[in-house]
Amino acid sequence: MITQVIFKIDKALKAKAQKKAKLDGLSFSDILQMSTRAYVEGKLQPQMVQKEEKFNAKTRRILDRRLGDIKEGKNLVGPFKNVEEMKKYLME
Repeated sequence: MITQVIFKIDKALKAKAQKKAKLDGLSFSDILQMSTRAYVEGKLQPQMVQKEEKFNAKTRRILDRRLGDIKEGKNLVGPFKNVEEMKKYLME
């Protein structure tokens, strides 16, 4: 007996997966079936994949400005010789 599985997936990710499967001579359904079978047989170990961090425009501008300062050696304090020197600077 065959059953249908329905789940939600990002549209762009689905399109990329279908295109890649087609290049391999398979359907996306074939890939999902093989993946499920491999998982059940213990041949597929799922792991978390972190999405790339995307910053909003304001945060991106701030980070770009700070990274530019670091590259140019501007607006930097230190290095400090010791912790006491750093604390003294911060308490002023």
